Amino acid sequence: MGNIFGRKRRSRVTEQDKAVLQLKQQRDKLRMYQKKIMLQLEKEREVARQLLRDGKKEKAKLLIKKKRYQEQLLEKTETQISNLEHMVQDIEFTQIEMKVIEGLKVGNDCLKKMHEAMSIEEVERIMDETQESIEYQRQIDEMLSGSLTQEDEEAILEELDALTQEELELPEAPTEPLPEKKPEREAAKAKPKPQLVAAS
Repeated sequence: MGNIFGRKRRSRVTEQDKAVLQLKQQRDKLRMYQKKIMLQLEKEREVARQLLRDGKKEKAKLLIKKKRYQEQLLEKTETQISNLEHMVQDIEFTQIEMKVIEGLKVGNDCLKKMHEAMSIEEVERIMDETQESIEYQRQIDEMLSGSLTQEDEEAILEELDALTQEELELPEAPTEPLPEKKPEREAAKAKPKPQLVAAS
């Protein structure tokens, strides 16, 4: 079971990916070849200077001819590198376009399924219900925003007067504090003691 969760998911390498990789490898090889020729040209330039100093003009001339030929090779190499890079960019851009087209296809299929799930009659019914709700809300908004009739205004005033009258008719709560209750001992002292009557 550990193997199932531990195993890495392999990414699918397409033919386009392989082509792009090969083109990039060829471009890198051409750049290495370019560097090699440039180093060689620099050495041969120094050798040509030395030959001129030594009075060997013909040998220096031959070396400069060779150098000129290699410079032309460099220019061709630069053109080839540029072509390879353009091709890589074209392939990569085409891959992006293909992914976009695939995405559009999936989205189109999804929209078709959604349209199949909901009929035109259902959409019209929902739209009508929505319109009714909007109209009802608009009427409420108009009422609340002050666009009431004269009768509505009078009814509101009558209800307000009735509420005010009810408030006036209620008895007011006493504002004075209640008298304090005396303790039982003090109450007992305050009571008169019964008198004893002597027997005759």
